[in-house]
Amino acid sequence: MVFSTLNIRNVAIAGHGQTGKSSLFENLLFVSGKEKEFIEPCTEKSTTGYTPEEVSRKISIYNSLANFVYKDRLVNIWDTPGSSDFVGEVITAFRSSGVSVLVVDGRFGVQIETIKLWRNLNSRNKPRMIFVNKMDDERADYNKVLKDLKDKFEVEFFPVTIPVSQGKSYKGVVDVFNGKAYGVTGTGKKEEEMEVPGDMAEEITRVKNLLAETAAEGDDDLFVKFLDEGELTKDEIIKGLTECMENNKAVPVFCGSCAKSSGILSLMDFIVDFSPSPLSHYDLTVSESGEESTVKFDENAPFSGLVIKTVFDQFSGKTSYVKIITGKIKADTEVYNIQENKKERIGKIYRCTGSRMEEIQEACAGDIVLCVKLASAKTNDTLAANQGSMVYKKLKHPYPVYSLAVKAKDKKQEDKLGELLLKKTEEDMTLRFSYNSETKQNVISGMGDLQLGIVLDKIKASLKIEIETSVPDIAYRETIQRKAQAEYTHKKQSGGHGQYGKVVLSIQPLERGMEYSFTNAVFGGAISKGYIPGVEKGVKEAMEHGVLAAYPVVDVGVTVLDGKEHPVDSSEMAFKIAARNAFREAMKKAGPILLEPVMNLTVFVESKYLGDIMSDLSGKRGKILGQDTLGSGIDEIRAQVPQSELMKYAVDLRSITSGTGSFEVSFDHYDPISGKIAEKIIEKAAANIALENEDE
Repeated sequence: MVFSTLNIRNVAIAGHGQTGKSSLFENLLFVSGKEKEFIEPCTEKSTTGYTPEEVSRKISIYNSLANFVYKDRLVNIWDTPGSSDFVGEVITAFRSSGVSVLVVDGRFGVQIETIKLWRNLNSRNKPRMIFVNKMDDERADYNKVLKDLKDKFEVEFFPVTIPVSQGKSYKGVVDVFNGKAYGVTGTGKKEEEMEVPGDMAEEITRVKNLLAETAAEGDDDLFVKFLDEGELTKDEIIKGLTECMENNKAVPVFCGSCAKSSGILSLMDFIVDFSPSPLSHYDLTVSESGEESTVKFDENAPFSGLVIKTVFDQFSGKTSYVKIITGKIKADTEVYNIQENKKERIGKIYRCTGSRMEEIQEACAGDIVLCVKLASAKTNDTLAANQGSMVYKKLKHPYPVYSLAVKAKDKKQEDKLGELLLKKTEEDMTLRFSYNSETKQNVISGMGDLQLGIVLDKIKASLKIEIETSVPDIAYRETIQRKAQAEYTHKKQSGGHGQYGKVVLSIQPLERGMEYSFTNAVFGGAISKGYIPGVEKGVKEAMEHGVLAAYPVVDVGVTVLDGKEHPVDSSEMAFKIAARNAFREAMKKAGPILLEPVMNLTVFVESKYLGDIMSDLSGKRGKILGQDTLGSGIDEIRAQVPQSELMKYAVDLRSITSGTGSFEVSFDHYDPISGKIAEKIIEKAAANIALENEDE
């Protein structure tokens, strides 16, 4: 069945870890009738968390996509992991969804990941809802969570459902908008309507009035009518609340207990009745010059879409998840991969429910489909009916915060390990894998030790490759502190034409980040212009390996002052060798120093850990730049810290905060380093060079 863009809803479920996201996901599939029974998440039979690594760890690691039809509307729904290690999965879901449901624990309210997810949605201007879970827990407090939400985020919140009691006496929810109440029937049983409790009449009236007031805020005409008449019709409330959601003026709040399949029906009704269709959304294209423009979802335009996810499977091969933005995609057709400038054959297309794939013949703008065995397509590629079509903006993934140097114990398996890790980077765009020519290490980087551990364990288990890991070496730099001058004459005679070139040059420090400059100040033809390129090549070669620890040299200005050439024996090679040695001699006189990379660090922690974090950062030679209180006991600390101190910070932070803290990191600049720390780095570099020479 082909659904029009108007009748499609795309929803992402997200939240802090252990809030019950996956249980909500499985409940929606069960209550909608897509699944015949409720299945516990992270089991072999479940729709989400069904991979061996998720089942064994009892956590979501990958996002799961499913769909169901409810009230003649197609709902594509994502379940996402709660750990910040797997933020790439969340980004995929957010980019391809029109609305998100943030699951909040009824006991704890807003937590660190809730705040980070909220900010992510703000950056995308995406509508959202709140589902307050675990209302059957004795520590649950719905009103306290509502207050916490209002304190944390500068937006209006309006409850759509309210609990019938809470804690151990929890009996269900009242759907205020529809005037219905649903009792608790038990885990894996669909909710049944019950009589609205009479003692809740006053609270229901208050919330009902709040719904009308909020709806009036969404539309000027409704606002005038509400002021004049003091009430709105049901259709008017739907119209007003929908506009409020689309413009992020107000956020609806629901409650329930996923453990008891309670509160699900009201949420599902609201998703299909109030969530904006893709017709209300837009995506972004990027021109060759980097300019962004918006594109509306339109099923009547030629086909175009974005590959949002890539999965490799040993049985079915490569699977590409495609978000259709314009037009329709059909089975057995050809499209263009715009980035690769190649044709792609679309064979069969599917919708999926977890690991189950359902073949379809056609789908239109707004839908999310799976295509198998696309030859060249990879995540972030634009597919289109017409060659030279617009290119969609890539998914924006964060900078990796944790790295490991990796190598196969058996050197014969080194290439195979590299191939597998590169494939993993295609599946998860938060992973980076590269060979660092400076440190001569293969380095895998990601969002945390949990993520990298799972990736490496999966490779070890499936292909029996023994992998050795270590903390990566740091890519230090060398520079100079003062001006210096040196000369070098390269002279060699070995029969026939010899080699001759003399170079006199000066070097001076540049501002940090300027990297390099080269000036030819030779007068009178002491060095012919034809040899100057050879001089510059020699300087650049010398800068590849400094005089302290053989790290690259940066922020140095070079001026060629004078030289001498021979009418027969001079050559570009001779001047290159002379310049290379002249630079090294000058650098030794110019006060060479080491530079270390310094990172911008943002840490999110509960206030009770603030002192411990500050103390730890001071011990890591960190410089605190600022601190903000985000409300309800959560603080943000901004600092600059040397990269060498952060190589195990994911582990350190987890230890300090009992697993509740999180952080973001990005490169900022290089800073000088001296004293004992520099001495140790130089000693280690010398030992490594000696070891390499022995091996050769």
